[in-house]
Amino acid sequence: MAGEPQADCLFCKIVAGGIPATVVRRTERTLAFRDIKPQAPTHVLVVPHAHYPNAAELAAAEPQVAAELLTEAAAVAADEGIEAYRLIFNTGAGAGQTVFHAHVHVLGGRPLREGMV
Repeated sequence: MAGEPQADCLFCKIVAGGIPATVVRRTERTLAFRDIKPQAPTHVLVVPHAHYPNAAELAAAEPQVAAELLTEAAAVAADEGIEAYRLIFNTGAGAGQTVFHAHVHVLGGRPLREGMV
C-alpha cells in the first residue's frame, strides 16, 4: 500500500535504521543522508519516511511532504555552506531512477555542468 514501508525497499530500510547511512538531517517526515556514490562534493538524498515509488506519486498523495522535501533540500545546502546547488528528482527507470522510493538529490560544492546527474 502506498505510504507504508516496503520490506524490499532500500530507502525504507535506511529510514527505519535497518541499514546504516550518514544522516545529515532528520525531521518527523523526512530523512537526508549522503549518497554512497557521490556525483559532486555534496551529494545528499532527501527522502520521505513514507514510501511512494516516485516524486509524482508522493506529490499527488501528500503534497505537504513533497514540499517538505524541497524545504529540507534547501536546508541541507545551507548546512553544507553551498549557495549554488542542483536538485534532481528521477522518476522512472528511463530517467535513471534506481531506487523506487521518492527522493531528491541535492548536488553542489563545485560548478555543475549541463547534463550532469
